Amino acid sequence: MVRGKHVILSLVCLVLGFMIAFSYHLTQMENKQKKPNVSDKLWEKTLVLRNQLIAQEETNRMLQRDLNKKQEKVLKNEKNLSKETQVFLNLAEDAEKYRMFLGKVKVSGKGVKISLIDGAYDPKEKNINNYLVHEHHVFKVVNELYISGAEAVAINGQRLTSQSYIVCNGPVITVDGIPHPAPFIISAIGDPDVLSSSLNLTGGVKDQLVNDNIVFTLEKDNEITLNPVLGS
Repeated sequence: MVRGKHVILSLVCLVLGFMIAFSYHLTQMENKQKKPNVSDKLWEKTLVLRNQLIAQEETNRMLQRDLNKKQEKVLKNEKNLSKETQVFLNLAEDAEKYRMFLGKVKVSGKGVKISLIDGAYDPKEKNINNYLVHEHHVFKVVNELYISGAEAVAINGQRLTSQSYIVCNGPVITVDGIPHPAPFIISAIGDPDVLSSSLNLTGGVKDQLVNDNIVFTLEKDNEITLNPVLGS
């Protein structure tokens, strides 16, 4: 009987020991899973580097925001400079046009050439002035050319300006103080079709001059060159 009790007690102790050993082993496994498998110093170094990385990322975000603002300013400045450049280009083009109209620069282009020649002598005509080219005949042609969009005009090669004057002096006309005998060749740079059409209108300049016994001829020219005004 006593021997049986010893056997049962041994079995109880064996089971209890096994349970304690299993519980200890399970606890050790859980501790291993919770605690990183690194040394304390390495863990601290990793933590420091992680914090530095977070700080660096925040700094990068701040720098990116600052860069975006500067890029917006650069784009704004570029737009302003582009507008100023366009303004300067427009001013340069206007200045070139003004120089051309003032006769300060040499110009070339398409246009027309008009010849005004004194009419044939008529012994029945007592007044010789009735078949000579006068300044008002030249004025009509020049004014019509400018009205029709001529960019530059010259009489016998002499460039006209906004201050030019034409005076009749017997058989010659004087342009800005320089005398020119007939025939008078008026050259104009502009659209040849527009200029010729305006002069050839029925009842227009051509018809008026022909009625005054003036020999009027007109031809289109693809290459007309007018020199600048000499002196002041």
